Amino acid sequence: MAPNIARSLLQLGICSEVASTVQAAVSDCRDLFDRIDEIQASNYHKVLAAFRRHRVSDTDLWGTTGYGYGDLGRDKLDAIFAQAFGGDDALVRSQFVSGTHAISTVLFALLRPGDTLLFIGGPPYDTLRAVIGTRNRPPAGNLISIGVHYEEIPFGPDGTLDEQLLAAKLSASPRVCMLQRSRGYSTRPSLSVEEIGRLCSIVKTVSPESVTLVDDCYGEFVELREPTEVGADAIVGSLMKNPGGGIAPSGGYVAGKEWIVEAAATRLTAPGLGRECGPTLGTNRDYLRGIFLAPSVTGEAVKGAVLAARVMEMLGFETYPKSSEPRSDIVQAIRFHCPEQLISFCRGVQAAGPVDAAFEPEPSPMPGYDDQIIMASPSFVQGSSIELSCDGPLRQPYCAFLQGGLYWHHTVTGVAVGLQRMIDDDNLRI
Repeated sequence: MAPNIARSLLQLGICSEVASTVQAAVSDCRDLFDRIDEIQASNYHKVLAAFRRHRVSDTDLWGTTGYGYGDLGRDKLDAIFAQAFGGDDALVRSQFVSGTHAISTVLFALLRPGDTLLFIGGPPYDTLRAVIGTRNRPPAGNLISIGVHYEEIPFGPDGTLDEQLLAAKLSASPRVCMLQRSRGYSTRPSLSVEEIGRLCSIVKTVSPESVTLVDDCYGEFVELREPTEVGADAIVGSLMKNPGGGIAPSGGYVAGKEWIVEAAATRLTAPGLGRECGPTLGTNRDYLRGIFLAPSVTGEAVKGAVLAARVMEMLGFETYPKSSEPRSDIVQAIRFHCPEQLISFCRGVQAAGPVDAAFEPEPSPMPGYDDQIIMASPSFVQGSSIELSCDGPLRQPYCAFLQGGLYWHHTVTGVAVGLQRMIDDDNLRI
């Protein structure tokens, strides 16, 4: 039996029409929750097996200062990520300031002047365009500025890829072929692990020396396998998303082939230093606890995304993906009819959070983006996307990108408060 969410929402000042819609959506999604629970349990046992194999002890939780030499907890954290993600090796560091920084580190480690980066299924996420140099007024020091060639094969309107064009591009043996698992600020489908494996197979068949690199942000632990288990040479991501479990205070990771991880470590620090330096400053406990909780927290976020989609569908909004469709990331895109609806909804999500609920987000410029962005992030970790957040660019088709939620009740509450704010602002009638 579905829990009585409606009664609780009424206590928060949510109108009966919104509360009853949410209650009906919860009832509709119970069978979908069962499948999510199966995936969550399997990934939890996979991570637990890694902890047991590498014999994590209390002393591993302490961390180091200074140069960070001999940090056994940090080394075990690397090993746990490598095993959980099916890679040969991993580099997990607080010194990565974001997922974009981790991706940039790997790209600059692998690419030299004259090399080609082929982005399969572009365009990439906004912040990565600045790293590549395709953004309007690109900053100095981007890949194109140092002589790296860039090409991309875009998805068609229906989310398909021109595989004949792909084969033609691969015949020139690009150094790196990159895929982005999540949709970014677009409405195209996120890439399933199965599809990533198929595309990696095409790359290796035509151009076996090309490196297959996957931006795995928002996708970790959503499915039973990761891209490194189906042919990707490496995956990269942020600890402020799924694998941080809502506990990690910062950081990112690289996992996959050992030589790629070593190249990234050298680029992050310096030749001769590599992975041996980097103090953890007492945060090992947070990172180890975060990856331990990550499968469960990710499962809750997926449940919240499914519910959000169902609620919005019942009210006539377009959602990507639909509530009943398979998922490969935690992101739920919701298409609004005008920018005012997008702004109101994000302000409601902010008001539903535990931190900075009294503040109202305003559309504004943000580093790495060409459009003004409205971003609700009422989180304990600044900008955390595994905690409940909702953001979107002020451009057509006026989509909000909702993600995260340490438990699904918070996500569905955020949606309800977002809808109530739209009603209060006279941007929605039910």
